[in-house]
Amino acid sequence: MKTAAGSVAEIYLDGSARIVCPPELMPAPGQYLLAHADASSHPLPVPLFSSLSALHGFRSAPPVPSSWRPGDSLALRGPIGHGFVVPSSARRLALLAFDDSPARLLGLIPLALKQNAEIVLVSNSTAADLPEIVEVQPLKAMLDVLRWSDYAALDIERENLPGLRERLERDPQAASKSEAQVLIRAPMPCGALAECGVCALMLRREWKMICRDGPVFGLGEWL
Repeated sequence: MKTAAGSVAEIYLDGSARIVCPPELMPAPGQYLLAHADASSHPLPVPLFSSLSALHGFRSAPPVPSSWRPGDSLALRGPIGHGFVVPSSARRLALLAFDDSPARLLGLIPLALKQNAEIVLVSNSTAADLPEIVEVQPLKAMLDVLRWSDYAALDIERENLPGLRERLERDPQAASKSEAQVLIRAPMPCGALAECGVCALMLRREWKMICRDGPVFGLGEWL
């Protein structure tokens, strides 16, 4: 984990930003950086997840703070946490955005294409500029896509985990058929430094900290 200076290069209409940072701070899909803008009125740093690689850095997943402007200097720390690990044998990838933008999953697409894998993105939100090879399905197709896949990456807020569990319990075979990992999002103010407990999550009768032990977990750890 490193600290360095970065900057906001661009702000996009969807609320994401192009972040300039040193190569060693580039977060892998599922990992995050903590960022604090110089002279910001926000006392706590903001977790930034990568969406896609970009010139001299990466495009973050939305949203970034509304007060950020192009040219703002950032204090950055990271990369932090466990990211997604796509098995080299995977040939049918499912990317499932359960409750939000699929942006935090898009960085897996180039990795999958290098493996000549088929890709299905499941989301009720749109994603621009997807490669033509990526098939897009609505969230109601989630169980069918899970049955088809041999690896699945999910993205969900901690508060919506009961809703995901309810869907998976309708078809246990769909959840168990593919190797799967889930990015669980929650406020992470300490960024794995202080064990403040804000991002605590109970997994198999044991408390885990999303900021440190995740934010990506094996789906089987949670089910």
